[in-house]
Parts: sequence; structure tokens; C-alpha cells
Amino acid sequence: MSAIAADVCPRTPRLLIVPGLHDSGPAHWQSWLERGDRAATRVVQRDFAHPDLARWSARIDRVLETAGEEGGRWIAVAHSFGTLALVDHLRRRPDSPIREALLVAPADPDRFGIAEALPHRPLGRPLRLIASRNDPWMSAANAARWAARWGASLSDLGAVGHINTEAGFGPFPLARQWVEAARARAARERRVALAEWREWSFAI
Repeated sequence: MSAIAADVCPRTPRLLIVPGLHDSGPAHWQSWLERGDRAATRVVQRDFAHPDLARWSARIDRVLETAGEEGGRWIAVAHSFGTLALVDHLRRRPDSPIREALLVAPADPDRFGIAEALPHRPLGRPLRLIASRNDPWMSAANAARWAARWGASLSDLGAVGHINTEAGFGPFPLARQWVEAARARAARERRVALAEWREWSFAI
């Protein structure tokens, strides 16, 4: 395949799992999602007990850099404080290979004194934020406010807690559906890009 064809026909995006405070244990829906996806990579923080925006965000950088060009494009699924680290990464790295992201039950930046450090503008790629009306880590009103700032579509699951193991979320089919839909969108874009390239190649 030529270099041009390779550019318009990249591989299926890989899945990046970005856990929150204290990591996501074996029964957590992020671990369930990871086990079912051979192309998944988890961001492992050096200290999951102490949320540090700069260090956690930089860790995402390193995971993607370690994958190198072989990593191709990515989609990301983040939870709790992990969502804040991910949006900070996207703020600092507009060239990030992450094409879409699912932000589940973000932690409230004000609880960590980092609201001003986070982006207050759209992040330039499709984002979906899933929130709960009785999440102890983020009020529904604040979740809607941050979703609007980041340019994310908002999904309200109702009163379901923090969307973690303690709230009864082991398997989380909605997250799996989002991953499949994101990959389907990427495949459609590949087909369109390849068709356009073929049309131009015949015109040369």
C-alpha cells in the first residue's frame, strides 16, 4: 500500500482506559471493558492514591508516546479523576492521537482546587460525558456545566451514584456500545477518505 493510501486508511482505533482515584479494581466496569478488548491499554499511574493533575496527565502522554506510531489512532474511556487528567492531556496536546473520548462520572475539579487549570473551551474532538444525578463526586449541574465548556454531549443516567463498583456497575454495556459506535464512525471516515483518494488518483 502506498504512503498516501496508508494515511487515508489507518487501523481501527485502539482503546485507552483511564482510571480514576484508587484505580479500577477487577470488578469495575473499566476492567470489564478492558478484558473484552484485545486492543485496550490501561493508563497505570505511579500513585493512584494521590490525584495529581499534572502527573496523571503526563502519564497519559507517556503511554501514548510509548505506543509510538504503531499505536495509531485511539479512543479513550475515562472515569472520575481520570477524566480530568484526560481533558488536561487534550488541552495540552491538541495533536493527541485520541480521536474521541467517553468521560464517565467526572470528579468535580473544585474539590481538588484545579478548576482554573482545566480547559474552559471545546477540546476539538467528539466527547461524550455520562453523568449521574446523585454522584457524590460531581453534582448534575456542574457536570452539565463542564460538558458545555468542553463541547461534550451529555448523557444523564439518572440517580445511579458514582457509576462505579460500589454503585453496582460491573458490566457497563453503554460503555461498550460507545466504543463500538466510535469505531464504526472511524470506519465510515476511512471508507470515505479512501473513496476520495481513489477518485483523485484516477484524475491524475
